[in-house]
Amino acid sequence: MAATTTLSFQYPYPTLPSHSQFSLSSPSSRFKPYTVASRYNLCISTTTTLSLLAFRSPSSPTFLAKASRNTQPMLPPFNVLITGSTKGIGYALAKEFLKAGDNVLICSRSDERVEAAVRSLRVEFGEQYVWGTKCDVRNAEDVKNLVSFAQEKLKYIDIWLATSISLPLSSLEIMQINNAGSNAYSYKPLVEASDEDLIEVVTTNTLGLMICCREAIKMMVDQPRGGHIFNIDGAGSDGRPTPRFAAYGATKRSVVHLTKSLQAELKMQDVKNVLVHNLSPGMVTTDLLMSGVNTKQAKFFINVLAEPAEVVAEYLVPNIRSIPANGSKKPTYIRFLTGLKAYSQIFSRLAFGARRNRYILED
Repeated sequence: MAATTTLSFQYPYPTLPSHSQFSLSSPSSRFKPYTVASRYNLCISTTTTLSLLAFRSPSSPTFLAKASRNTQPMLPPFNVLITGSTKGIGYALAKEFLKAGDNVLICSRSDERVEAAVRSLRVEFGEQYVWGTKCDVRNAEDVKNLVSFAQEKLKYIDIWLATSISLPLSSLEIMQINNAGSNAYSYKPLVEASDEDLIEVVTTNTLGLMICCREAIKMMVDQPRGGHIFNIDGAGSDGRPTPRFAAYGATKRSVVHLTKSLQAELKMQDVKNVLVHNLSPGMVTTDLLMSGVNTKQAKFFINVLAEPAEVVAEYLVPNIRSIPANGSKKPTYIRFLTGLKAYSQIFSRLAFGARRNRYILED
């Protein structure tokens, strides 16, 4: 019979890896996910893989020492960094933060788009409130340089919004040829997607988000004011199918899981000055959304549920700003298009014909 060793440690989930052989006893049969207070005794056989040792608390003295330095209240104006912010919902969010009196740093992969966006925003809000730089979130060095740039220009970042949305390379190439009003984005089954398309979508929407979260947490944990990270989800994040853009939907589903995992990690490490939140803008009338409107059902839902980026940003920004302003210490999920709002608008359409042909003529 194999010898056993008893380990006692804190673990945030009610289930443990199935690949290990162990017996589990808990002082209480009632516990909630992400609770770190309960302690478990594990009897691990000598045949158990050493990887199980990784489930011990990952907190390090250095990291926790940094996390305990949150000595200053977070009061407006806020310093805000928004990735993917030279157009669409990211650009609209930048304008709303500037209207509220905050300082904003924008970025994207294109020097030309960054320069144009910064120039436009500075004309409207002043040079002293807007900065911009090129950053490819798929590249770790780019993101580290983004953090350095932010610290140089603003000293610290209170709010980091990850809004990067990736489109297939083939779609981007077509868009450069056709005019802005054309149906340039490609919606197609996964079996027709090229390797380049899939790599582009996954590396930007998943890997890029992970890199940004990692670097944002490392920066914010050492800030006297701490910081708030908002990961923006999209179609597919609720688990519903996204036919014809399955890869995109899968990456957006991963946003919710990543956010929950980071929340659990920070709680395990007793980090109190950095919070990670989810942000759901709903259906925004961007080129990406509108390019796929070629069915009767799609036209119906776009007209009934979609809103321009400016309208969505006007709602989201005050809700985002209220979290640090109120000194909130709990992660949250801010949704523009709630279930109640969606059902209400669908009912109004069916009962009274409201919102018909708002953006697209229906058959």
